[in-house]
Amino acid sequence: MIKNDLFLKALRGETVERPPVWMMRQAGRYLPDFMKLKEKYDFFTRCRTPELATEITVMPIHQVGTDAAILFSDILVVPQAMGVTIEMKPDVGPWLPTPIRSEKAVNQVVVPNVYEELGYVYEAIKMTKEALNDEVPLIGFAGSPWTILCYLIQGQGSKNFDKAKAFCYTEPKAAHLLLQKITDTTIAYLKGKVEAGVDALQVFDSWGGMLSPVDYQEFSWKYIQQIIDALKDEVPVIAFGKGCWFALDEMSKSGAAALGVDWTCSPQNARYLSGGKITLQGNFDPSRLLSPPKVIKKMVHEMIDAFGKDKYIANLGHGILPNIPVENAQAFVDAVKEYKA
Repeated sequence: MIKNDLFLKALRGETVERPPVWMMRQAGRYLPDFMKLKEKYDFFTRCRTPELATEITVMPIHQVGTDAAILFSDILVVPQAMGVTIEMKPDVGPWLPTPIRSEKAVNQVVVPNVYEELGYVYEAIKMTKEALNDEVPLIGFAGSPWTILCYLIQGQGSKNFDKAKAFCYTEPKAAHLLLQKITDTTIAYLKGKVEAGVDALQVFDSWGGMLSPVDYQEFSWKYIQQIIDALKDEVPVIAFGKGCWFALDEMSKSGAAALGVDWTCSPQNARYLSGGKITLQGNFDPSRLLSPPKVIKKMVHEMIDAFGKDKYIANLGHGILPNIPVENAQAFVDAVKEYKA
């Protein structure tokens, strides 16, 4: 039995004394101990070494006291397992020496045996579960097929992913084939995470908001729906689409246990657009963690008041930034823990 099961209660829609709190990218770059490991080991070494992934995952539980842990990994381990070369370049981020830009290149992408190619992730989950000792739940995650496709075609991060969109609109058959391959791999990968012991899953659609509502249905949501359908009966699934407020109504009918909301959508609108019955997660602007701790606490209490304490998970509206002082992250977590309705 997990000692602090507040997060799981919120996912089930149960009444709670206060909302649970965790932060996207909480196992990372704002923590001094993480930066020490970063100096010693490159990014994908940290992802592929179960001992390091475990140490990083558990760090924020001990250092800032969140109510859930999220496994340290990256969404791009999935396309790497599919035979695509991806590097993490300093000051650039993800970088592909050979982006996928033809039907022939799509045909060469494989749907792998996830247990062979991603066994290090499952090992890290087992090790992390042991290290957490049932203190808090562990979240596993994957990127949405559309978000993964954006990197595979663009070749790196982008403000508009114009090449990825152009490929989808000029080569829709090849684009859908690639999206389906990513989806099939992701479903198998996440099922393996559940077998290894994660308590919940989150699908990150970081670039969903780049698409129009019509294109979102075609190139993103229908693939996320396949993932939810395949996993919702095994563990709770959180769907997070950054900039995808326009899809909250459909998302709320998907079978997902909760929906992530970014900071551009007010709590009131998020409740209205999602029908008011599903658990919501979010949506503090990550940059607002640069405010003084006193201001952070006041704003967090206002955010909880606006969402309501039940069917709600306090979180940021996207990942925590690297320049956030630890005491400010701590103030965010403490503010939720001190909340009284």
